[in-house]
Amino acid sequence: MSQRLDEASLEELIVAQMVEGGWTEGRASDFDPSYALDLGHLTAFIEATQPRVSKAMSLDEPTPTRHGFLARLQGEITKRGVVDILRGGVDHHGQHVDLYYPKPTVGNVKASTLFAANRFVITRQVHHSPSNRGDAVDLVAFVNGLPVFTFELKNNITKQTVDDAVQQYQRDRDPKELLFAFGRTLAHFAVDDQRVKFCTHLKGAASWFLPFDQGYNDGAGNPPNPNGVKTDYLWRRILAPKSLAEIIENYAHILTEKNPATGKKTKKAIFPRYHQLDAVRCLLADVAKNGPGRKYLIQHSAGSGKSNSIAWLVHQLAETRHDGRVAFDSIIVVTDRIILDDQLSQTIKSFLQVGSTVVHADRSGDLRRAITAGKKIIVTTVQKFPYILDDIGTEHQRRSFAIVIDEAHSSQGSKTSAAISRALAGGEDSAEEESVEDQINRIIESKKLLPNASYFAFTATPKNKTLEMFGKPVPNPDGKTGYRPFHSYTMKQAIQEGFIVDVLANFTPVGSYYKLMKTVEDDPEFDARRASKKLRAYVEGNEHAIAQKADIMVEHFLSQVIAKQKIGGQARAMIVTSSIARCIEYFHAVEGVLAARKSPYKAIVAFSGEHDDNGVQVTEASLNGFPSRAIAAQIRTDPYRILVVANKFQTGYDEPLLHTMYVDKTLSGVLAVQTLSRLNRAHPAKHETFVLDFANTADDIQSAFAPYYRTTVLAEATDANKLHDLVHDLDAFGIYTPEHIDEFVERYLRGETRDRLDPLLDECVAEYVELSDEDDQVKFKGDAKAFLRTYNFLSTVLPYGSADWEKHSIFLDHLVPKLPAPKEEDLAAGILENVDLESYRAEKLASMQIVLDDEAGLIAPVPAAGGAGLVDPDLEMLSDIVKSFNAHFGDIEWNDADRVQRFITEEIPRLVSEDEAYKNAQTNNDPVNARVESDRALGQVMLRLISDDTQLFKEFQDNESFKRWLAAAVFNATYRRSA
Repeated sequence: MSQRLDEASLEELIVAQMVEGGWTEGRASDFDPSYALDLGHLTAFIEATQPRVSKAMSLDEPTPTRHGFLARLQGEITKRGVVDILRGGVDHHGQHVDLYYPKPTVGNVKASTLFAANRFVITRQVHHSPSNRGDAVDLVAFVNGLPVFTFELKNNITKQTVDDAVQQYQRDRDPKELLFAFGRTLAHFAVDDQRVKFCTHLKGAASWFLPFDQGYNDGAGNPPNPNGVKTDYLWRRILAPKSLAEIIENYAHILTEKNPATGKKTKKAIFPRYHQLDAVRCLLADVAKNGPGRKYLIQHSAGSGKSNSIAWLVHQLAETRHDGRVAFDSIIVVTDRIILDDQLSQTIKSFLQVGSTVVHADRSGDLRRAITAGKKIIVTTVQKFPYILDDIGTEHQRRSFAIVIDEAHSSQGSKTSAAISRALAGGEDSAEEESVEDQINRIIESKKLLPNASYFAFTATPKNKTLEMFGKPVPNPDGKTGYRPFHSYTMKQAIQEGFIVDVLANFTPVGSYYKLMKTVEDDPEFDARRASKKLRAYVEGNEHAIAQKADIMVEHFLSQVIAKQKIGGQARAMIVTSSIARCIEYFHAVEGVLAARKSPYKAIVAFSGEHDDNGVQVTEASLNGFPSRAIAAQIRTDPYRILVVANKFQTGYDEPLLHTMYVDKTLSGVLAVQTLSRLNRAHPAKHETFVLDFANTADDIQSAFAPYYRTTVLAEATDANKLHDLVHDLDAFGIYTPEHIDEFVERYLRGETRDRLDPLLDECVAEYVELSDEDDQVKFKGDAKAFLRTYNFLSTVLPYGSADWEKHSIFLDHLVPKLPAPKEEDLAAGILENVDLESYRAEKLASMQIVLDDEAGLIAPVPAAGGAGLVDPDLEMLSDIVKSFNAHFGDIEWNDADRVQRFITEEIPRLVSEDEAYKNAQTNNDPVNARVESDRALGQVMLRLISDDTQLFKEFQDNESFKRWLAAAVFNATYRRSA
């Protein structure tokens, strides 16, 4: 007899292996669909653990008393959710009924006995419908008679996959039935022998299933399993009784969110993704094994749920034990995202029984008071952190701390890190009792990562400093040490799983074409490199250019995003600008275009501070008409659809309704990844994103994203010998002497006043100014900055310190700001007064998918090189610069430009406007048909012009971008004039 490999065989295998792991197989007949409960095991559990309650409720016979309790229990599950019922039980007629006993702590015999009384039951073919007894779900998992999971199973061998299971839930499982109603279970699993997906809230066809795979080769899916089915990790490990108990007690949750605008409350069920559960568990296990004093880098893709991962980690770190005691006295959560400061606090509180254990450290002294008062969890922003920690006091060096860093950046590695270390280490600050040598040694020691603190750094885009500071050291074949994350969930896996949207799949660069002309008779010389940069900024910031680009953006948004009902008609767009002045100009331009098109939609502007707007001081609040803190909420409500930003909302902003981004700002490296990744948040109705970029090429964006597609690895550690080289080079300039440095450091550490410090520095400044070669000035200042940058970083990670380096650091930290910049003549000054903008046009180029290499992102260590010399100017005649600039940006050189200009602006529009069919379309007020007729008439006119201007006809025939531009220009001119 051949072995069956059908769906039923998978069902049998799962149940058999779950029973091996501690589950009990249930009977489908024990399930009562009218209560959505396994009455047999519910009754048995209460009778065994709470016999008096069981008797009072008459659970062993179908009486009105029994029905009253079951109806009460069913109603409470509907109101509170099954997770809260399991955790807190239910009260009924003066009786409290426990429905689950949590995992015991080590050595608690009574709790162990109670936990063993829990009934973990897996039942096949459960008939869930009171009205249609033929319907059955493949598997249901119960805890003490309460359903916690349902399963629909499929089998690849019989040509059905996990996606068929998803469709079965969406098509055949009615959310109005109790078993499938919101909150009645923790999750619904769609499973085959290759993949796993889950959903926490069934909504028919709109049910949103998320992946629950382990990942394979930094991508989607699951690795081959030599010991069984690829997906058996789900039922053998994740759903093993003790593992499930952790999920019930520490992860699954129903979150209530309130809309600040409407006051309406909505509930959302939270269940961990596989990578979230795995990361948190790995971190907690390492803490339990090794205790405080370790560093962890967690590289999780943007949009992968880091806020929840941090919340789960933080609230469990508060209770994690090492060597018989709680590992950390306090957990400090540091976020670089001001928007998430509040969000993180609320998320963490939602997972805790007592929200008062979480506090904000908003002002100086808050952190000290929180620790003194026994607060376990403190949330603050990195901007406040150094100032707050200065005020902690000296009594905490015997305490242990967990520092959880959200969006870890290299700023964590220098002065901020030193402030953290000094504050948490404590120790005496009195300089009178210490020699200079003692003070130097104390400063060196304070910069190192603390032995009584563990650092948990979360980021999607780790820089080289971040990897070296928090990463896990790994030996390279060449004998050097590299660094990699402790845990990773890659951009590749998140995209392949559909958990985030690929923001590079639809990237369209916009070409800008300009024509500049000289406005002076003579032909002065200018520095070509600087001149080109100034000309580009001048043209792109020109009022006409802003207006044209704003028109392109709005036209695209209305016709391609709104008209095509992206994200179910809820799509939003972001315009990324290069400066606050440009941001305000774009805001006005976009608002103007929307008004001219009689669009019901409006824009919101976002920037910091107060700025001039044509002589009026404005803020984002005064332009928007509502407070700054309301921007994130308002953009989700109509009529607001377009968010215009300048250095705000480019990082840390989580808005699934963002679909399209218009970029008019040069982006590179991490900032490019973070900015475009604002679009990647998934939404059930979001299937793609779109980027229209006026400032960057596809190659630019590809280079920025490449290191972060898969796990990012640091090739090797920073070479500390570079510091020796820099010190040697700096000393050789003769700007200071060793005695200078020693004297300054002694006076500085004694706290002497400015009049005792400045003379020592001013002597060195005078020597710097006297350097005969400006290149030497540039080299010295560049090397000094490189030394400070590299030493501030290395002082936190090197196992040893150097008093000489620390003295140089103190001295140069005060000297560098006093060094004047070398006098450098601006050989492009005045060029803008000698040119004018003759024409400007912006055209969308071909849309493309940017494909990233499927390999680990290898990045180089922190560079320790100093500054370079001055760049020699490249002098060119003004006429040559203008000609080169125009040629570079693709302008067409016409044989007879004046005649062509007359044709385009006068003759062609006149002839098109005289076409009878076109005139009829305008009379009928039909702009869509009018455009069709205008393009047809234009084609006929161009054929008539073939003998008058062959070049113009040829460009029209062969140059698709010119043809589109001319068609639009003629239609805009003639339709608007005639209509």
